[in-house]
This record gives sequence, C-alpha cells and structure tokens, in this order.
Amino acid sequence: MKNLKIYHKIAALLSIIILSFQSHAQQDPQFTQYMYNMSVINPAYATAEEGILNLGGLYRTQWVGLEGAPKTGSFFAHTPINDKIEMGISFTNDNIGDVVNENNIYADVAYVLPVGIETKISFGVKAGVTLFDTNFNGFQLQSGGSNTDQAFDENISKAFPNIGIGAFFFTDNYYFGLSAPNMLSTKHLENENGIKATGVQNVHYFLTGGYVFDIDDNVKLKPAFMARGVKGAPLAVDITANVLINEKLEAGLGYRLDDAISALINFRITQDLRIGYAYDYTTTNLGDYNSGSHEIFILFDVDLFGFKGGYDRSPRFF
Repeated sequence: MKNLKIYHKIAALLSIIILSFQSHAQQDPQFTQYMYNMSVINPAYATAEEGILNLGGLYRTQWVGLEGAPKTGSFFAHTPINDKIEMGISFTNDNIGDVVNENNIYADVAYVLPVGIETKISFGVKAGVTLFDTNFNGFQLQSGGSNTDQAFDENISKAFPNIGIGAFFFTDNYYFGLSAPNMLSTKHLENENGIKATGVQNVHYFLTGGYVFDIDDNVKLKPAFMARGVKGAPLAVDITANVLINEKLEAGLGYRLDDAISALINFRITQDLRIGYAYDYTTTNLGDYNSGSHEIFILFDVDLFGFKGGYDRSPRFF
C-alpha cells in the first residue's frame, strides 16, 4: 500500500511534467550556479588558458520532500588545444523519481579569435546524443484491481542525436554568451493507445553574462545573469550577485524570476580546487510541498605542462 501511494504521487508528478511539456515546453535542467557550469550551456565557452584542463561536476536535488522530484548531475572536461581551438566533453543526467531518466552526452569544439588587445570572441559547435528512458514497472493506479493508466503501459527507451551552437565574447573581467545547445526538436513521448501523451524537446536559447567589479584589492563584486527562452513559455531569468573576498571565499544571492530566491557560497580550497553550494527557496505555490532545492559543485584545474594558471583568469568564475 505504501508503494502504491508512492506510485500515485510519482504518476501525478509525471502527468504534471508531461502537461508542462505540452503547454510550457521547458525541459532543460536548470542550475542555480550556471556560471560554474557554462560549457554545458554554451559550446563556445572558452578560457584561453593553454595547458590547463578544467574539470567540473555539479549535482542538484530539486524540491526536496516532494515525491519523485528531479535530481540532476553534470560533469564536464574542457581544455584549449592551442591558442585558437578549445575542446570539451559534457555529461548530464536528469532523473525524475527513478521513473524518467535522461542522459545527455556531448562533445564541444570552439574556435577563438582575438578582436582586441584583451578581448576575444569564440564560436562553438556541440554534437552528441540524448538517451531517454522510462521505467513504469509497478505502476498500479487503482487499488484492488488490475486497471492501470494506459499512458504508463509500456516503458520507453529512445536515443536522439542533437547538435548545438553558441558564441562567447570575453575579456579578463567580463563575458557575454549566446547559445542554443539543442537545435533539433525531438518527441520523447508519443500518442499510444489513443491517449495523447506528448513531450516535445524544443530549442532552448540562452543569453548569459557576467562582470567583475574591483571594490578594492581584496573584495570583488561579481554580478551575473542568465536568460532562457523557448517557444511556448515565458522568458526565464536568473540574476545573481556574488562577493569574492581575498580570492578565496565567494558568497551571494540569486533570484529566479517568479520561481525562487537563492543563497550561494563557494570556497577555493587550493589553487586548483574549488567547491560550492547553493540553496533555492521556492516562491511559487509549489513551495508549500517542498523544503527547497540544494546544489553542490566541485571544480578542479589540471596544469598539464607545469604552466602557472588557475581559476582567477577564467571567465567562468566571474
């Protein structure tokens, strides 16, 4: 009976998500610490730090306390090949209640051009595959009988190739990016047994930017923003403002328009290692049913050839 109640809740949540696929068309995972996960969003993301391999991982558990709520993890590796070409790989897993599981595996290549003494612009391409799987085994929506919801009769396992493009303009103290990481629309769920259950992966457009203000030698103000647009949905906007102290401790606040407010903190453990945490408080009616969202990340630099480098110079850390 307990499992039955859990399945009820997850099925209800899946129905809401499927309905949102149809009416709002926003399916890409969201991240509060997007500025530290930039290569997943924009294939043109570049650092211009030759000899430095950037590694990063991020994990997000959303709407804690809500049965079947999404959990998202991502990993990336990124490095310049020479002064003009940068390459990377990324992996993102999005899981909803151990029922819907989506894996995105991509490779990126960016071409960097100088447009001034300290200014560069890069253009990038992303290519890879989305693996979409569902596991409806055990879904019994009516107790005491054999009736099930036909929308959950069969498990789904599909692979969707995809490509993405982006542009990234950056200097040592600011950046702007424009990207569409998934250019091909795909259908995840289709009409089955006369029941309409369609989830369409539409093209998402991202506009990002960040700047660093030197308050004094030891304090920097680092505002950043991300705007996400997709057909059939309102514009989603994230705004954050962090303060960096002594190049070690960074803390700030964020606001996701009509959705959540956030607190962010990260700490530079060593020259090459940084860890961070963010908490989202839901401001919509959904906040009555969850205790918020948690997000952690770890970033690591590998100095491949003994060059001096580090996170300081990377636009990712603005």
